[in-house]
Amino acid sequence: MSTTEAPASTGTNGNGTDGNGSGGYRWVGTRPIRHDGLDKVAGKARYAADLILPGMLHGHILRSPHPHARITSIDTSAAAAMPGVKAVVTGADFLEAPPKGATRKLMCTVIARDKVLYTGHALAAVAASTRREAKAAAEAIEVTYEVLPHVLNLADAMADDAPILHDNLFTRGVEPRPTEPSNIAARTVYERGDVEQGFAEADIVIEREFSTQAVHQGYIEPHACVVDCDQEGKAVIWCSSQGHFMVRSSTATVLGWDTSRIKVIPAEIGGGFGGKTTIYIEPVAALLSTKAGRPVKIVMSREDVFCATGPAPGSIIKMKVGARNDGTITTAQAWLAYENGGFGGIAAMLGCMCVVSAYTLDHLYVEGFDVVMNRPVNVAYRAPSAPAAAFAMESVVDEIARRLGMDPIDLRLHNCPSQGDPTPYGPKWPMIGLRDCLEAIRDSDHYQSEPPAGPSGGSTAVKQYGRGVATGFWFNIGEASSATVNLNENGTATVITGSPDIGGSRASMAIMAAEELGLDVHLIQPVVGDTEVVGFTDVTEGSRATFATGMAVVEACRDLKLQLRKRAAKTWDCDLEQVDWVDGSAVHGPGEQEPLSLAAITGNAKRTGGPLGTTASLNARGAGPAFSVQVADISVDSETGRITVERYTTAQDAGTAIHPSYVEGQMQGGVVQGIGWALNEEYIYSDDGTLENPGFLDYRIPVASDLPMIETVIVEVPNPSHPYGVRGVGEVGIVPPLPVLANAVADATGCRISDLPLSPPRVLEALTANDS
Repeated sequence: MSTTEAPASTGTNGNGTDGNGSGGYRWVGTRPIRHDGLDKVAGKARYAADLILPGMLHGHILRSPHPHARITSIDTSAAAAMPGVKAVVTGADFLEAPPKGATRKLMCTVIARDKVLYTGHALAAVAASTRREAKAAAEAIEVTYEVLPHVLNLADAMADDAPILHDNLFTRGVEPRPTEPSNIAARTVYERGDVEQGFAEADIVIEREFSTQAVHQGYIEPHACVVDCDQEGKAVIWCSSQGHFMVRSSTATVLGWDTSRIKVIPAEIGGGFGGKTTIYIEPVAALLSTKAGRPVKIVMSREDVFCATGPAPGSIIKMKVGARNDGTITTAQAWLAYENGGFGGIAAMLGCMCVVSAYTLDHLYVEGFDVVMNRPVNVAYRAPSAPAAAFAMESVVDEIARRLGMDPIDLRLHNCPSQGDPTPYGPKWPMIGLRDCLEAIRDSDHYQSEPPAGPSGGSTAVKQYGRGVATGFWFNIGEASSATVNLNENGTATVITGSPDIGGSRASMAIMAAEELGLDVHLIQPVVGDTEVVGFTDVTEGSRATFATGMAVVEACRDLKLQLRKRAAKTWDCDLEQVDWVDGSAVHGPGEQEPLSLAAITGNAKRTGGPLGTTASLNARGAGPAFSVQVADISVDSETGRITVERYTTAQDAGTAIHPSYVEGQMQGGVVQGIGWALNEEYIYSDDGTLENPGFLDYRIPVASDLPMIETVIVEVPNPSHPYGVRGVGEVGIVPPLPVLANAVADATGCRISDLPLSPPRVLEALTANDS
């Protein structure tokens, strides 16, 4: 029985073409047309908002106008009597206390109970015959509030006299346990060596403070679902989500139902980037459907998405870093505070894990704080918390390089960790590709070229040009995945997984199955199965789908190859050990029989034992850490403060690029979102807690005309824990752009701007202050 091992080569480009893969593979490393491509370009792909069921009602959710208030009373009688209204629900219709093992955070994010914690917090919902009727009825619900003091930013929330959101919130990670409630939900510390000794050994010490603002994931499709509850109490949910098993379990938790009552069918997803890894509307629609006895659809408006769903958190980070004159970084001390929104989370812990991970340090002290405030509960956005952490550390490292007169890549190469070195958060580094990525950028045409220094875009304004470099890290995860592979009688295969495809996983599953089975990739149909079709699978997050679910696909295919060999041995009446599987056919070792193709075996399956299919489920271990190194050339208009990105190159370790085009797309997408975060994007609140830019007109994300072509360099340092060397690629690309662009601005203007975004007013203010 043949097996496929990860290639040993490093630092290669995944530039295979269809039918001619890299690393000695036939399909891995090729670029076949995506299996779902035709349906999407033809408009046939079905999204949750597209679904229309017989008798379907429309739901609308009433949301709080206050950032912090106690709910004194809710009167729904007028709403219930309005035309077309079939059901009304409030927090009183849901469980009051979370069931065992659940959190109040999940319960109260779906719908408020005793008080609201942010403007846009869900209060009640109506199901009616039309969207217009539902909206009118929801607005007729009468709510009486006791308005409470609110807090909207980190510094105010951490102050001793801050309004307290939760009387029962005592800071975790502090000994002894605090006796007074606080808005600081948790404290995280990572430390090694003696930072004071490290600073004493340094020739140069730089200390700076940085801040970033909350930003939205910017997915184009809003949250949407359709729920149909039958008379037996069972519910079918169609939804836009990064994990339909998560939707099933979370909805069951909020409603107090057994998961066996719920079936979740994943619709296509119009973007998520981490923002659809939790639930908001599914339990509400389910309860409305139960009350009305009819299907209910809820589609969030864009304003609701911005006001009521989780953005990436804002942060304040203080960095102090010491280095010797030879460029050796002796120590780093970091203080990080992250917004959590209305309930506690783990944003600071993740930031602490990432902030100095691109460097080998004998001495470090990293302390992080998760802070609650009157804003929507924060959720993931690609590599959660890592971009802000990189912005702080990489800005200081860039300043060190300038002070020492060192090339910024040489300084990073001098300090980068290698396999076997300790990570800041505990374990030792496995095989990693940071050095390879640094060298790839150093040797790139972009970095070897001279930075631009002339007029840009025909503008007559005075422009200043600069170049910036930075690194980024994300640890990636594994978690639970399942896959079923069925062989059809005509020799084709169906690969069923439980991972919603948010970045090309259908293609990667098909490619790995094709490589294992020896089939043409176009003979394999990848399917995302519902919760009753395939085994439990965790959310598509943490760059885990191709890694973890891909491992399940490979395991299932290898079991199938054993079954195919057994069928061939039965056909030939020989021992199993005499049968090999080579390029999609059973081969008789002694050579006395003609090879049997997969199609020949499946076509005769009824006579040799029945249908051929198998399932694999696993809890994947060994997710390969990911690194990215990026360089950008920018120009700054000295009259307006506007930054133009002139050229951008990113190098990223993909382990093995299963489908290089998808890898390149993930790299480019992460960079573009990071550019938006660095240059324009931010949540802007008025003093009364109202979000003032809840739409893409005022919340400015980059569009194609804002950007150059993002140049990509795929680095391949295979992850030994995966049969094809995969390490996730979906997240780390968003990490470096924040410091890349800040460093480029410093290079162009001499102004080190430590507060994001680098919007024209902020840049112009810095330029003006620098001139004075």
